[in-house]
Amino acid sequence: MRFLKVAPAMLVASFAQYWPEIAMTEATVRLEQRETVALLTLARPAQRNAISEALLDELDAALDRIPAATRAIVLAGEGPHFCAGLDLKEHHGKARSGVEFMRVCQRWHRTFDKLQYGGLPVIAALHGAVVGGGLELAAATHIRIADPNTYFALPEGTKGIFTGGGATVRVARIVGAGRMVEMMLTGRVLDAHAGLALGLAHEICDAGAALETALATAARVAQNAALSNYAMVTSIARIGDMSATDGMFAESLMAAVVQTGPEVQSRLGSFVNKTLPKVAPGPGTAR
Repeated sequence: MRFLKVAPAMLVASFAQYWPEIAMTEATVRLEQRETVALLTLARPAQRNAISEALLDELDAALDRIPAATRAIVLAGEGPHFCAGLDLKEHHGKARSGVEFMRVCQRWHRTFDKLQYGGLPVIAALHGAVVGGGLELAAATHIRIADPNTYFALPEGTKGIFTGGGATVRVARIVGAGRMVEMMLTGRVLDAHAGLALGLAHEICDAGAALETALATAARVAQNAALSNYAMVTSIARIGDMSATDGMFAESLMAAVVQTGPEVQSRLGSFVNKTLPKVAPGPGTAR
């Protein structure tokens, strides 16, 4: 018996004529590997990369697929904007109940926690809108590189809604609760330099170079000892939740764990032998 070979895309397209619900959908998050750096790209440029339920699910799934050899992640947005926040069109259309939307918020929390506490440094390449839920997403990353055209805002007050993706924890810790309240009440838009002054961005790069700079930063960070990177991105924020006494105890425990890492002796040996570069000002020194 002979079987006709049909390309999967042709087969799906054929069935989709009769069952549109199985039609192929374009991915809203792309995962690419650049040696030891994983590049995650939000891919809804026509919607300013607004976070729909599908995008959130794909981001969560992509974080589970990060290859084992990865040592750092870059998060970027396709098109002229990083992320404009919650997909308000979808939100309006679904007319969710209070309980339903609370569960949506908790899904955001789980995915963003996976980003922040997953054990790998995450560098965000920011440009254009970093607004609402987009700012909540950026705040879950560890290093934020901003194009000069980047702008930040929390316009929930003007839209009659409230933050639900973790801003009251992450953004408030960066800018302070008072500043966050002011941003929400007024809808104030902050440019890249104002964002830098408040800590929403860590660096402003040359125009159009956010992704390139983020990838270069990630490659540099990936050269650190993996256990040291893990300790920094998983423990420091958690220690901030503790009392001073508990925090210092947890710090000493983490220091002891990192000290047992296989790279410690070789790296310290390089320092003792004076083969490790000294800490000194250079071209990348912040001003």
